[in-house]
Amino acid sequence: MKPEAGMDRSVSELRGVGARRAAVLGEAGIHTIRDLLYHLPRRYLDRSLILPIAQIPPGQEVTLIGQVRHKRFIPGARPRFVLVVEDGTEEIACVWFHGARYLQRHFEEGDTLALSGRVEHFQGRPQLTHPECEFVANAGEPELLHTGGIIPLYTTSADMKEKGLRSRGFRRLVRAALEECAAGLPDPLSAAARQRLELAELGGSLRQVHFPRTWEEMVQARRRLAFDECYALQTRLAHRRLARRQGKAPPLPPSRRLVPALLEGLPFALTGAQRRVAGEIAADLEQALPMCRLLQGDVGSGKTLVALLAMLQAVEAGFQAALMAPTEILAEQHAATLAALARPLGVEVQLLVGGMPAAQRCTALAAIASGAAPLVVGTHALIQGGVEFAGMGLAVVDEQHRFGVAQREELQRKGPGVHLLVMTATPIPRTLALALYGDLETSALDELPPGRQPVRTALRGPERRPQIREFAADQIRQGRQVYIVYPLVEESERLAVISASEGLAELKEGPLRGFSLGLLHGQLRPEEKNRVARAFKAGEIQALVCTTVVEVGVDVPNATVMIVEHAERFGLAQLHQLRGRVGRGAQQSYCILIAGSQTAGEAERLEVLCQTQDGFEIARRDLELRGPGEVLGLRQAGLSELTVADLAGDAALMLRAREEAFQCAGLS
Repeated sequence: MKPEAGMDRSVSELRGVGARRAAVLGEAGIHTIRDLLYHLPRRYLDRSLILPIAQIPPGQEVTLIGQVRHKRFIPGARPRFVLVVEDGTEEIACVWFHGARYLQRHFEEGDTLALSGRVEHFQGRPQLTHPECEFVANAGEPELLHTGGIIPLYTTSADMKEKGLRSRGFRRLVRAALEECAAGLPDPLSAAARQRLELAELGGSLRQVHFPRTWEEMVQARRRLAFDECYALQTRLAHRRLARRQGKAPPLPPSRRLVPALLEGLPFALTGAQRRVAGEIAADLEQALPMCRLLQGDVGSGKTLVALLAMLQAVEAGFQAALMAPTEILAEQHAATLAALARPLGVEVQLLVGGMPAAQRCTALAAIASGAAPLVVGTHALIQGGVEFAGMGLAVVDEQHRFGVAQREELQRKGPGVHLLVMTATPIPRTLALALYGDLETSALDELPPGRQPVRTALRGPERRPQIREFAADQIRQGRQVYIVYPLVEESERLAVISASEGLAELKEGPLRGFSLGLLHGQLRPEEKNRVARAFKAGEIQALVCTTVVEVGVDVPNATVMIVEHAERFGLAQLHQLRGRVGRGAQQSYCILIAGSQTAGEAERLEVLCQTQDGFEIARRDLELRGPGEVLGLRQAGLSELTVADLAGDAALMLRAREEAFQCAGLS
């Protein structure tokens, strides 16, 4: 049997695993020996310190080796079993309260044991309570599995524990699987590649990640397995990019008329970052291969203008360009922004959203189908049936994380060989970008336009809420507008937090009494959400009580205050996005984070927002503190297999794996 076939055998064929135990393992997702060996320890115990009993300090976790001097079962309301073990220097009592009757039949006087636990003193004598225990055949050279070294601990389900598969039983199965398979396991990396990449051999790494002799050995073993995960992911991304390079797209020549005219008419100069990124995109569009580029940019960095430059390049080349946004409000804002800049150049902008009246929709569809609308802005309505383009050359997707891959591809299919630009205002840490969008070229707008005032950000406790609300009222009296964000829509029995509905009722009777207040959250019907958002933008609502539905798509330059209730319940990147709703006008703006729970760690996390306005730095810290699953809010395709690699800590390893995978695929 080939070693690789041995790894893929059913776990039921392993020594010590019958049909019943195999079923229990299967419920935990462990069906093959490979699954078992890649079910890695969640953490380790260091039991490597073996001391004579006479030298054991109280309160320390140690391992000792000795012989059973005598045993005793003590009956009673709380029966216990006691072993007295000695090693020639001293004796120690070992006490078990659970399974006492069974244990008295388990040991005999003269047995040599390895015992691990924390030493206590009882009535002046050293004692171990419920120690890990293992029989030692040869006290000179013990082969220890549960004691005497760095001991792996595994995540096991309640059902597995009931069937005897706690960490102790699981260790036995893993050891048996390693003995059967690891020695002959073929390594996909050659010795030369391992040396170049400074990686350990695969079979040895599997053994050492489960049963390391030293901490350094465990670190190196884990690094090898993490590299394999990163490499597998990057190989798929490389093949995806390779397949895309085999596609064809119409080359779009550099704009000689529309883009220069637009730039000449702007009352400001582009930032250096905008010029650099616009050049990268323009060069992509000139190729006969479909562009697939991710544009990252902090709130206010000028992504929309950069996208318009690319769209005008497509229009001047005789093609249409479409921009898809996740909400009607955001689509309307983009349409208004683009129209103000493009119509003076003689380029019309057409809006298409789901809430349009039937007559307007028919007019819009006709303009898109005939080519009379060279620039089209819309929501998911753009990818619905019946929407036909005369000749789309460029698709732009804003807030791309709000759309699935299938939706982006559906927009691209509106024309043959459509170039694609996806944008996000949520900066993505480099490692996460490599894992999620490694098949895309990436550009970053890491420079804000000059003259933008930073938003003053402060972290406050709930006891300051009255003063904060009075400050908000004072801003409203000066003609400004205010956001007040809550984590929940309705009151929760499980969570002791104020909801948006409660907050609205409370504010109407408090410092904001007499002002115009509105409520906006995700459970409202789309038409009601749009009505409230438009009223706030028009200044008819002075204070908007809301949830994170305002994270994108609400642009109100007159709003100067963002108050976030229970800020500890939000991620840093999300709070940064919320803060980006203010500071869009000429007036000084403020973001006040009210945290109900301020442990030392929580306060340190939230203080990051007070210390920096740099979205890329905030995103990096958010990834370190919360991990990719929480940062993204959902499991993204490609990340589910990363059980070893740490996207926060393995940035260099992911980059190395990418270089290796792309080089093997013939990509630079």
